[in-house]
Amino acid sequence: MKRLLSLILAAGLAAPALAQDIKVGFVNLDRILRESGPAVKATKKLEKEFANREAELKKLVEQVRARQTELDKGGLTMPETERRNKERELVKLQQDQSRMQREFREDLNARRNEELSGIQERVYNTIQQIAGNEKYDAILQEAVYINPKLDITDKVLKALADK
Repeated sequence: MKRLLSLILAAGLAAPALAQDIKVGFVNLDRILRESGPAVKATKKLEKEFANREAELKKLVEQVRARQTELDKGGLTMPETERRNKERELVKLQQDQSRMQREFREDLNARRNEELSGIQERVYNTIQQIAGNEKYDAILQEAVYINPKLDITDKVLKALADK
């Protein structure tokens, strides 16, 4: 028991000495993936790439709304066959809208993930380069609390902008 106590005491006394030699940094990866030059370029690229499909989808949404409004306003005064035909058209438009929205989201997410994987690789390489050049022992990505003086996110953003 005395031996265990002396080991714990020795470890407790040695820990502060070891902690002084450790250099730790922190990066806010969410901020980097939102604000870095490559991330901004990728976002603009995706917006441009999917702009036509998004416009088509908005147009279809407006058609569905117009048909629904038309049916709501005049459905009671229409002949039965015309009302049924309009309801079928509306159901078909709603199905097309749902399908287009699902495909749009799936395609956008797939492309976003492709772009993100390339950006993440560049970010991690940049972080490793900074860590090596500035002799960091650890770079943390997530923490409950971080002292602002340990935050190197701005250095990473600047390094990514320079590339």
